[in-house]
Amino acid sequence: MAESTKRTDDVFDIDRIRKLIELMKEHELGEIDLRQDNQRIRLCGAGHGQPVMSSGFMPQAVTAAPVPAAPPVAAAPAADSDGPHIVYIKSPMVGTFYSRANPNAKNFAEVGSSVQSDTVVCIIEAMKVFNEIPAELRGKIVQVLVQNEEAVDFGKPLFKIDTRG
Repeated sequence: MAESTKRTDDVFDIDRIRKLIELMKEHELGEIDLRQDNQRIRLCGAGHGQPVMSSGFMPQAVTAAPVPAAPPVAAAPAADSDGPHIVYIKSPMVGTFYSRANPNAKNFAEVGSSVQSDTVVCIIEAMKVFNEIPAELRGKIVQVLVQNEEAVDFGKPLFKIDTRG
């Protein structure tokens, strides 16, 4: 490609990829997912913070379907005071917590809601990618631990679940 026709906003620009990898290492990010027209590049941390790159073509009609997050931190053992049947759904990434798909929609999950392993309980936006977070366990929500549009860190408890329910 001639230098004069090279796009400076190309997601596959090697200098841009190197900078993204450095940002991933510096900020301990698990994943970066970029889309440009029908092209996509996804950098995922593997092992000891070493990014792995995958690229490919996406269909022209891009839906709002989120990209799966880094390895989920779904169910964590409960504190002793909660009992053995209480577990927490924790954030699998750093981002912004959304309790509903849009301002006019109902919450994905509320106190008293029963959840299955594939039930979407929230969305976490990370780098302009909206990631649906599944419960990954069965039970009943006994407490929502974060507010809508609250910033969350990796591993932050989002929901308290009673697995007997």
